[in-house]
Amino acid sequence: MKTYLVGGAVRDRLLGLEPRERDWVVVGATPEEMKARGFRQVGKDFPVFLHPQTGEEYALARTERKTAPGYHGFDVHASPEVTLEEDLRRRDLTINAMAMDEEGRLIDPFGGARDLREGILRHVSPAFAEDPVRILRVARFAARFSRWGFRVAHSTNALMRSMVEAGEVDALVPERVWAETEKALGEEHPERYFEVLRGCGALARIFPEIDALYGGSGNAHGAGRDATHALRTLQEAARLTPDTRVRFAALVHDLGAAGAPPGESADAPERIHRSSRRIESLCRRLRVPRAYRELALLAARCVPRCHRVPDLDPGAVLDLLEDADAFRRPERFEQLLLVCKADWRALQADPAAAYPQGEFLRRARESCMEVEPRRLLAEGFRGRALARELRARREQLIAALPRPG
Repeated sequence: MKTYLVGGAVRDRLLGLEPRERDWVVVGATPEEMKARGFRQVGKDFPVFLHPQTGEEYALARTERKTAPGYHGFDVHASPEVTLEEDLRRRDLTINAMAMDEEGRLIDPFGGARDLREGILRHVSPAFAEDPVRILRVARFAARFSRWGFRVAHSTNALMRSMVEAGEVDALVPERVWAETEKALGEEHPERYFEVLRGCGALARIFPEIDALYGGSGNAHGAGRDATHALRTLQEAARLTPDTRVRFAALVHDLGAAGAPPGESADAPERIHRSSRRIESLCRRLRVPRAYRELALLAARCVPRCHRVPDLDPGAVLDLLEDADAFRRPERFEQLLLVCKADWRALQADPAAAYPQGEFLRRARESCMEVEPRRLLAEGFRGRALARELRARREQLIAALPRPG
């Protein structure tokens, strides 16, 4: 029985990164032998065990054979006769198909170290085509390693495209698509995830609402440039915050730009309605968590008005704050302002551009909070008179603030 460190931990070590987790493969062992050594088996589909002290995963060397279309339908074979190379061959990319033995010696049968040096994401074998999730994983690794200039090998992109044309991605379950997408949104360059999916044709099948931006003719960015702006906004959001909810909203808040008629403004009711409808459709199909959906819909309604704050009268500013639920949900209001700042920087094509509108809206909110309904109650205001007086005093405070330049 021999144990090897495998996959991402080996890859990250060679890149000089701290491994996020460590996975191990055990060659020449049976489930009974693992249990006798104190390992605890998890799951029934795969022979995976947890180390009794570290809790790390140790998997018996195995092979896989596809038996049905889509993500499901694999015949797994694990036995003491399966070799390390056979186990590594079933993996997705060469950079993930390396191992280290107990003495730290590298085992690299498929040239993963070379592809790491050259910045190439290359599939290990034709078996890559058996699992459509691997398309998402390749796109996610492109997002993670973008700083090193990693690119998808031509042969791998061609294989991914053939998988899309064969309908493999149509079998992906929503939960798995969102799980990979959420991870990609957390990477340093999440925009690369969507670029790679677009490059192999998968974006149109998985995210048709985003893919439609490539053929858009929106007034704000011109024909064919709506997708460029959306991805640039996502990139700016990634620079501003690690919050994946903000990043998602930055990407999708203006989906209504696709197919916009010439001259339609970004805050036209029809455009906001299209954006909201498409956000709802995307989130419902992929079962996107509620917090992501709510922030994206809020951004669709409010981002254009936030940009126009210098031109709004005090009443319109107060309407904006109330629509954003800024008084009851200050944390989400701050998330909205981050989306606004990312969009503004993308519009200005300047990652250092200031966003004075955001500071003005913060001051406006703080000033309005000074007018407390209970004080007005103590002054004798009730019912509609209370609401009118509360609004009038808040508008007065907003009017007294210096306007952003």
